[in-house]
Amino acid sequence: MKKLSYFFLFLFWIGSFSLTSAQSRLSPERLSRYDLFLEKEISQGKIPGAVVLIYKDGEKAYEKAFGMSDIEAQKPMQTDQIFYIQSMTKPIATVALMMLYEEGKFFLTDPVEIYLPEFENLKVLINPEDGKDGPTEAAKQKITIAQILSHTAGFTHGLGNSKQEEAVREALYMQAHESIETRVKSLASIPLLGQPGEQWYYSASPDIAARLVEVFSGMSFDQFLQKRLFDPLGMKDTGYNLTEEQSKRMVALHGYSKEGDLIKMPNQTPINGNKVFGGTHGLFSTAQDYSIFARMLLNGGEWNGKQYLSPKTIELMTQNHIEGLQYDPGYGFGLGFGIMVDLADADMLGSEGQYFWSGAYCTYFFIDPKENMISFLMTQNNQYSNYYSNKMRQMVYQAIIK
Repeated sequence: MKKLSYFFLFLFWIGSFSLTSAQSRLSPERLSRYDLFLEKEISQGKIPGAVVLIYKDGEKAYEKAFGMSDIEAQKPMQTDQIFYIQSMTKPIATVALMMLYEEGKFFLTDPVEIYLPEFENLKVLINPEDGKDGPTEAAKQKITIAQILSHTAGFTHGLGNSKQEEAVREALYMQAHESIETRVKSLASIPLLGQPGEQWYYSASPDIAARLVEVFSGMSFDQFLQKRLFDPLGMKDTGYNLTEEQSKRMVALHGYSKEGDLIKMPNQTPINGNKVFGGTHGLFSTAQDYSIFARMLLNGGEWNGKQYLSPKTIELMTQNHIEGLQYDPGYGFGLGFGIMVDLADADMLGSEGQYFWSGAYCTYFFIDPKENMISFLMTQNNQYSNYYSNKMRQMVYQAIIK
């Protein structure tokens, strides 16, 4: 009997050794190709500089700063630089709301109007080109909390060229709102672009998520984030306003002149005095700070002994919630994140089940549970492009070896 036990222990040891030896790792030699790519982009005046950060198997595998944080002042980029992360605010807003979901405050299938009456009796534009005053029809169903997190409620973001998008842009971003409450009420006053649940359309609905956090928690959204996420996680450089010390590490916003030259933009991002704490955009952060948030998710919702979300909740959030709706080939969308669902359809290196998002000023990240890895590329350019997100995936995944 004892010999049999030793035999099984031996098999277990062999199996463990085989599993460990088969684990993937990042090749520094192959990652240097990413260095060459970024150095070329900077030398050609396409981006001012960048910070790249990768964690693999719980360890920092790569961290490097490239180029300048301010090309006008010729300030070299540092790894602790602060970026305006724009729509990378959205995953944080989603996690905040899902923390309250775990407390039993609501069901994802609940109509939003139960908690925010301004969303009762929504109308849908028959033709978006007619603008907010054009002919409408009644919404066929009440919008749900799940739909606002998956961008399927029928809202828009105000980023397009239709008259409906122009109305959203004017209502949300051209008005001097005093709070996220007034901004959300403005969004509710504009007819929907499409019927709830019938299409995926990138939208400002995470602002509704932020407002719901306020309703369910009794705190302002920024207070909730600070108390429940940023402070306990140790995210000291993440927030809606910067201190004097932090402002010295802020990366300047860049763009292009009429001639196509890279320039520091004359109008920079306001770094203090901000009072509308939204879920769509608004946060500042560093690659390292945001990586704590990402590593917490990768670690099943746990960080330094504290459980922020259940692994089952993260599993739900990272399922494809838009199956059957039109989206980029090979990709789906969960609750707050884009999802890689089919490598062949995407024609892109990666892992199925990888989840990700980005910000309008060219900040990008992904979380890969299969490879136990997260990756960041952070720069500050007002001309957003998926090119750098795709290039990050290409350069990071080609560096994975056994």
